[in-house]
Amino acid sequence: MSADGKLRLDKWLWHARFFKTRTLAAKIISGGHIRVNANKVSKPATTVSAGDVLTFPQADTIRVIEVIALGDRRGPAPEAQTLYQDRTPIQEKDLSNPKSQGNARPTKKDRRTLDLLRSRQLE
Repeated sequence: MSADGKLRLDKWLWHARFFKTRTLAAKIISGGHIRVNANKVSKPATTVSAGDVLTFPQADTIRVIEVIALGDRRGPAPEAQTLYQDRTPIQEKDLSNPKSQGNARPTKKDRRTLDLLRSRQLE
């Protein structure tokens, strides 16, 4: 950790185990997909400190993370989880598309729900 309490963004994301390599973290940052305190950043050398809020896409969700501490190393997952607090809002299930729930086919209950939603939209 640096003396002034700041760390490069790509390095912090790698320490916190959000990305497998620093190169992947730098690629996402360079693409302009990360916000630090609601400001878009495009340089991996952007510094972060405790209290900063990061917003970035990961898999199918948008992650909202508050930096709690800066790490000295990329340690095991339980150690990495102490570096941040996850503030990602909980997403509700999408009932309009039964396949989004992970099932291959909609069940009878899903079909009834779909019919109900469609009939409401026509009214």
